[in-house]
Amino acid sequence: MDISQDFQAPFFAMSRLLSFPWTFVEKDLESNKSSELISDILKQTCLHSLCRKFPPSAKYRKLFLSQLIKREAAGCDPLDELYDALAEVVGAEDTSECYKSYLLPGGDSVSLRESVALISDGTTGLVTWEAALFLTEWALEHRQAFSGRTVLELGSGVGLTGISICRSCSPKRFVFSDCHPRVLQTLEDNVRLNAVTQREPPPVTVKELDWSTATGEQVARIEADTVIAADVVYDPEVAESLVKLLNTILSCSNPDIYICSTVRNPETYSGFKTQLEKAGISHRVMTGAVSHVFPYSRGSAIEMIQLYR
Repeated sequence: MDISQDFQAPFFAMSRLLSFPWTFVEKDLESNKSSELISDILKQTCLHSLCRKFPPSAKYRKLFLSQLIKREAAGCDPLDELYDALAEVVGAEDTSECYKSYLLPGGDSVSLRESVALISDGTTGLVTWEAALFLTEWALEHRQAFSGRTVLELGSGVGLTGISICRSCSPKRFVFSDCHPRVLQTLEDNVRLNAVTQREPPPVTVKELDWSTATGEQVARIEADTVIAADVVYDPEVAESLVKLLNTILSCSNPDIYICSTVRNPETYSGFKTQLEKAGISHRVMTGAVSHVFPYSRGSAIEMIQLYR
């Protein structure tokens, strides 16, 4: 088993350093193989071509390399490549944005420009949240829900789920949407960054869509066969606008609708379901586990529902 590869996915996704399998490195200290393992870890992370092109934040790389140095100092001779890598980032300036890369099955990856802060410019839409990761994993296992179909994504954020679907699920057309100006600009940049617009098919559109003012005519023009959204039920007022839009969508056509939510506030989430019921929209909870593709905490309560009328 190549332990060094277990470091690659969490490194590029900038996962918490405590979640890395450091115990395997520490065990190798006893067998005098730690120098070789640390060198391999470097090749899979800081020295990898993906890091050269789309590097995680300088602060994160410094912390990661410090953890490697700590273990190297305990059990092997100094590695020049390790200290050379540290020298590269020591003087690097911290920025408000960074790249996170999410490794897909089959060797492909999605690299996104994201905010370092969870809240930036008054929005939470500039980072990838757990529900988007879960929805992407679900999509990769249920490609038939998107293949040959026009897909509308509500609240696309920085674009992980949509870009992954375009890469892996062969939709006929994909429409990304959001309403915050900074999120829309970042979303457009990330779609271009991943060359989604250059891949045929599918044709891709990034649209401004305000849930509170969207009209039936706007929605009908999209002709969506499938509608998806992740982590959009976090505020009662936002949920009210979302239900209004979902009602408009279902009044125009009958697409498959999937909403994936991290249930942070049960009262808010329950209120969302009550509003759906009042609008005459039924739902069923999607059960069953999904394969773990991305590194993130599985401790949060995540629920995915399908809506219908």
